[in-house]
Amino acid sequence: MAALLALTGGLMWGVGDFFGGLASRRIAVITVVVVSQAIGLAGLLIWVAATRDPFPGVVELLPAAGAGVAVFAGITAFYRGLAIGAMGIVAPITASGPVVPLAVDAAHGSTPTALQWLGIAFILLGVATLSWEGGASGRARIASGAGLAILAALGFGLYFVGIDAGADESASWAVVAARVTAVSLGTVVALASSRSLRAPRSMLPMLVAVGLIDTSANVLVAAATTYGAAGIVAVLSSLYPIVTMVLAWIVVGERLGAAKRAGGVVAVAGAAFVAAG
Repeated sequence: MAALLALTGGLMWGVGDFFGGLASRRIAVITVVVVSQAIGLAGLLIWVAATRDPFPGVVELLPAAGAGVAVFAGITAFYRGLAIGAMGIVAPITASGPVVPLAVDAAHGSTPTALQWLGIAFILLGVATLSWEGGASGRARIASGAGLAILAALGFGLYFVGIDAGADESASWAVVAARVTAVSLGTVVALASSRSLRAPRSMLPMLVAVGLIDTSANVLVAAATTYGAAGIVAVLSSLYPIVTMVLAWIVVGERLGAAKRAGGVVAVAGAAFVAAG
């Protein structure tokens, strides 16, 4: 049951990311982020009501609020990267996010396992392969969206650190606190930059789909951890970039060279090794 839930959640994350990136190619990224996250928040509140978890307190949820800041920055960078770059390059790079909590654990005295060190090596190799490409002058240059993907990976990694610290009392309330923070921060950024959060009517179905898919994936992965080992859940749910890459190939006709495809597979495999370790 845990494997099925985690795999389904990972697949849904990949689908949601694809449509989030696609929407960001048509309207402002901040609009995509805030509207989809707000829709997802509504779904999360229903989840909390269904679980009947007691509210743990504001102080206890402060780390989760910090996670919300991190995930807002991460998802904004991610969607912008998907909008300006090749999805098959951007999505696998973000899979390197688990290195951040691994580094935090190492700083607290928890040494990575041999498998995790191998995963880190795979991630570095994959990210390097994906990030650099030959320019017109013959000089190597960073691929479009790769820098933003690295920032997104950092944001996602910090999110996991914060949500882990904030979930000690209630996992569901921690996720809600992070989402409330992300939506609030996005609204403030939109107002400060005079960006309208009103999406064209034709885009609403896609934004609703992104929000609901993301929320459903979060719930499924959270449920998976209650049925089986967290390591298995982490590995299976970390395969989401593969779905984004395949959809980019099928739907928008994105084509990558053999080296880039190999780099994507290596990066995702490295993320799975880190999670499994």
